[in-house]
Amino acid sequence: MRMSTKSRFAVQAMIDLALRERSGPVALAQIAARQGVSLSYLEQLFSRLRRAGLVESTRGPGGGYTLGRRAPELSVADIVAAVEDDVTGA
Repeated sequence: MRMSTKSRFAVQAMIDLALRERSGPVALAQIAARQGVSLSYLEQLFSRLRRAGLVESTRGPGGGYTLGRRAPELSVADIVAAVEDDVTGA
């Protein structure tokens, strides 16, 4: 299956988040720096992921994002469906 750049970045960011969330919420700026993606682009992606319930946000100092479900309950298909406008390929 071919994935769009948007989907690929979303999946990579979610993996990054899953690997680091044990120490608390992860700031998007940290993910952006590690993944080499612009912060504003990640903000757009995470807005969609939050609406889909795949991530939860925490505001304020020490805030950031955590997974909305346990990692084993998430699939690549869930992430792609959350960020893509049309996943049917039509």
